[in-house]
Amino acid sequence: MTRLVTGLAVGFVGLAACRATTEPPALPAVAAATTTATALPLDDSATRTRHAALMRWAGEQHLADRPLGEVAVALGTRLQGTAYVAGILDAPAVETLTAPLDRFDCVLFVESVLAMARGIVSGDTTYAGYLANVEAQRYRGGTMDGYGSRLHYFSEWIDDNAARGLAEDVTADAPGHAAYTRRVGFMSAHPDRYPHLSDPAALEAVRAAEARVNATPRSYVPKNHARTAYAAIQPGDVIATTTNVNGLDVSHVGFATKAADGTVGFLHASPQGGVKTSPALAAYLGSNRAQTGIFIVRPR
Repeated sequence: MTRLVTGLAVGFVGLAACRATTEPPALPAVAAATTTATALPLDDSATRTRHAALMRWAGEQHLADRPLGEVAVALGTRLQGTAYVAGILDAPAVETLTAPLDRFDCVLFVESVLAMARGIVSGDTTYAGYLANVEAQRYRGGTMDGYGSRLHYFSEWIDDNAARGLAEDVTADAPGHAAYTRRVGFMSAHPDRYPHLSDPAALEAVRAAEARVNATPRSYVPKNHARTAYAAIQPGDVIATTTNVNGLDVSHVGFATKAADGTVGFLHASPQGGVKTSPALAAYLGSNRAQTGIFIVRPR
């Protein structure tokens, strides 16, 4: 589940690695698991080590010569098997620029992979550059300013990143798209599920975000048309699955992969098995009654 519904996720429930001919040094082993963040304290030195290993591997693979979406897929595939952990971003008592690389929820996986991919394509593979890219994607206007500045609803994540040229919502270009009319409001309706919303300023920021999301027209592809939309999806597009849970927009996110026959797969951090690829997006959507369709977002 995405961090948007961390409290909800904990309560109810959000491919082989690309290798060179000469095997690069393996990443530190991380066991796949589903747990909560409180059991796994963050370790900045471990994140730095893992980031450096990934950047060395990216250099050996010459990923800088490839399009951003392909770089994201390569990095995400390299991270296959990494643990899924719920509630990572909400664990600190105050909002913190948290960006581990040995555990993810689904949104954290997308943000982390995109932040590294942007660094590779731009030529800045430093750890500081990675953190700057994470902040730019995660927070309204690209700047962390408390819990209320985080883009909790993925619809707002799309809108805010698109406004700053970091993404493009291409859902309306896909065959079978339809108007998306559901409204968000889960967080403000259930503040008890989000301890940080005991701060009135944070709660007001969330309410304002909900109003902006609800005032913005958007499209989605209903899941019965997902296979039709394959032709419009590119490798590395961010796929966000819409949900029928009242007050929520998105329940899960990941990256599109594409097979030689045009089939779109779904590379994601899953509560069932950690980072993995589900080989057919349409089948994945069909297996979950709460998922209603998809948004398609192209990183820029």
